[in-house]
Amino acid sequence: MTSFKRCFPPVVDAHTRVLILGSLPGEASLAHQQYYAHKQNQFWKLVGDVIGKNLVVMDYPARLNTLLEHRIGVWDVVQEAQRTGSLDSRIRNHASNDLNVLVETLPNLLAIAFNGGTAAKIGMRALGETASRYRIIRLPSSSPAYAAVSYQEKLIEWRGLREHSVD
Repeated sequence: MTSFKRCFPPVVDAHTRVLILGSLPGEASLAHQQYYAHKQNQFWKLVGDVIGKNLVVMDYPARLNTLLEHRIGVWDVVQEAQRTGSLDSRIRNHASNDLNVLVETLPNLLAIAFNGGTAAKIGMRALGETASRYRIIRLPSSSPAYAAVSYQEKLIEWRGLREHSVD
């Protein structure tokens, strides 16, 4: 049976310059009620390497606070969906988050980064014409399911976030 999943609230504030959008939290994240909780997901290591902070060793609230201190926000493009397991390819009957409403609350937003192809596809559709107001960055997925690209190759792309965040 395909189970019903919901996203978490956005982690943003009025100073957010870069918004990183994933697709929908996976099973480990849902179980822990934390973004990117799967031990093999490279999100925290990638963002940490971009901003020069070891996010992996921090507790979850400290990670979120550090992101905000560096003007980085996090959310997902899918509000709710049916999905068995954690793979994006298994997302069915999804409802998109209203990204336009969120970005209107972020006066300093410069860039929107999509963590993976599914997030980019759904997110660009949800943003519509609003996307043209921001730099759009399509990142290789931090997911352990996306192993075709090495960590170092991913990091090269993720470093593009640095020019919009604050060290």
